Amino acid sequence: MATYAIGDVQGCYHSLRSLLSKTEFDPSRDRLWLVGDLINRGAGSLEVLRLLVEYHSQYPSSVTAVLGNHDLHALAAAAGMIAPRAGDTLQPILQAPDCGELLTWLRHCPLVHAEDGYLMVHAGLLPQWSAGMAVCLAAEVEQVLRGGDYREFLANMYGNLPDCWDDVLQGMDRLRLIVNAMTRLRVCKPDGSMDFRFKGEYADIPPSLLPWFKMPQRKSANSKILFGHWSALGFYQDHNVVALDTGCVWGGKLTAMRLEDEQLFQVPCDSRDEPMSITD
Repeated sequence: MATYAIGDVQGCYHSLRSLLSKTEFDPSRDRLWLVGDLINRGAGSLEVLRLLVEYHSQYPSSVTAVLGNHDLHALAAAAGMIAPRAGDTLQPILQAPDCGELLTWLRHCPLVHAEDGYLMVHAGLLPQWSAGMAVCLAAEVEQVLRGGDYREFLANMYGNLPDCWDDVLQGMDRLRLIVNAMTRLRVCKPDGSMDFRFKGEYADIPPSLLPWFKMPQRKSANSKILFGHWSALGFYQDHNVVALDTGCVWGGKLTAMRLEDEQLFQVPCDSRDEPMSITD
């Protein structure tokens, strides 16, 4: 049995199939861990979801995916809480006869996954959070997202505030901050508050900001963390963190790491996965 952690797929169906072939993935034996942003931007979002749901229905332990910001955006669009954006490639999903089944599966995916000494999250963790605390905070959001009032949550999910953790936060402010950190975070200010404006390369980070994984006294520093979201960072491995988003949908590569021996597998973006135009 092998476990393959895979970076942001973002609807790159043909690239995903190529990567699975390269790893010789067998759903009856192996496991896929996906760091979120399964869909949107690439041309094959519907096919990606169908493939993963098929694997999961046949072999439930074969697929574990955490939610990314694009996955949550798809759920909000499907619920009528936000209009599709320029560059979205969600219409085939929203118009598919099995849309309900596919998005119900997506809505029940976790925000973080902890197993075998690893914690997987789409974007990052705030410095005040240990891995154990992150699992508990994620469960608060997961309970609401899987409940009957999930549409109200999706309607109030968007926004950049609050941007700094406080134990006394309650209600939607608390849930929104948890979601923003786990699905949108790249860099923090020295006081631990989140900055969502910077999206560039590591070398271009302003002196006033730090990558979330470089924050002093980060309580999750002793945990092995797998994440994606930051395509401009590319593959990055250092001090118990592994970044796996290598910008496939932007013409880069799709990356998998076999966790048992940390061997990397990469395939270039398949031209069939690129939409006619992509805007950030």
